[in-house]
Amino acid sequence: MPLDRRLWILAAGMFAIGTDSFVIAGLLPQVSRDLGISIAGAGQLVTAYAASYAICTIPLATFTSQLPRRRILLFALAIFITGNVLVGLSSNYVMALTGRLLAGAGASIFAPLAVATAVTLVADDRRARALAILMMGLSAATAFGAPLGTVIGTLNSWRLTFLLISVGAAFVIGGVYFGLRDLKPGMRMTLRERVAPIHDPRVLLTLLSTFCVLSGLYVTYTFISAIFDRVTNNDGVTLALLLSVFGVAGTAGSVIVGKLSDHFGTRKIINGTLAIAAVNFLLLPWTGAYFFSAIIALAVWGVCGWAFTIPQQHRLIGFAPELSSVLLALYACAVYAGTSASGIFGALGLALVGRHELPIIGAALIVCGLIAAEFVSRQKSIRTKSNAGPARRGRSNYASRDVISRN
Repeated sequence: MPLDRRLWILAAGMFAIGTDSFVIAGLLPQVSRDLGISIAGAGQLVTAYAASYAICTIPLATFTSQLPRRRILLFALAIFITGNVLVGLSSNYVMALTGRLLAGAGASIFAPLAVATAVTLVADDRRARALAILMMGLSAATAFGAPLGTVIGTLNSWRLTFLLISVGAAFVIGGVYFGLRDLKPGMRMTLRERVAPIHDPRVLLTLLSTFCVLSGLYVTYTFISAIFDRVTNNDGVTLALLLSVFGVAGTAGSVIVGKLSDHFGTRKIINGTLAIAAVNFLLLPWTGAYFFSAIIALAVWGVCGWAFTIPQQHRLIGFAPELSSVLLALYACAVYAGTSASGIFGALGLALVGRHELPIIGAALIVCGLIAAEFVSRQKSIRTKSNAGPARRGRSNYASRDVISRN
């Protein structure tokens, strides 16, 4: 049976958010020159967006939980558009940072709720495919949105890119308003209840793994223009081509892994993609020096980076499907906390090891994420053995409501 068409409206919103998240990496040279700041300073625009996202996700989800889902989605998009308009009209660094903070806050409301809504629109055995469609929106942003925005910023103005993102998000508002009228209401929960699942070691380790992996991936992505300068010669159009390779590969990875996760589980896919990604990053100081090898490295990076996110979310939802929106909000916090930290790690790395060796730091962080992910699997195995009796009587190994009541 075909998947619910409403998923594509949510995916379009993820495309706008993804473009806003990823395009800044290709525009750092232009932003740096225009605002009179260093590349590392311009990279903090990524940190501002990600930090706002990570900090606001849980409190804003709690604050808006009593509202209808469609109204929350519209409210989030309105904040997101306001932030990007402010960036597009910015005349100084502080104004640009403020706009990025607002855009991050809007995205922090929309994205987790969009993902949680997606899994309610399909049968349980098709959750990974629904997640894959939304991840396709994000990965398509890297394949088309970010490269196109980079070209526009190179040939015209980086500010125009953010104004066009606002226009695209306005169209998504129309789709949400007219196409998502009959959504199931969300779960009303206090702030304490929303953070209660982290007392489960599997949830905590999954979030730690996510934080480490995203820090490692974004340390490299944020400063991609500096890392691949030997190939691009600081030409924005060539950089856009490299970004499109990364994005197309990521989109392919999202499609393939969405189907594989439903059939083969998550452990092998997560561990395999992280191991390949770590080796790929370790080799980037050398492969990033030549055009052909850089293309291969970016393709591998795109497939593995995006292939990790789908089974990771699928694994997290599996701990307590009835709390999918809560768990995905925590996941989003971990993603953007890692993204925010990557700006700091990247700035330190530029000073300590240099731009071309920066991916080695990313590889080390990915390995830390791989270790944490494997501990999740082992913890799950231990809990399954220790709870064998209750499990045979039909009880879940992770009763999320019991966890909440105990805390």
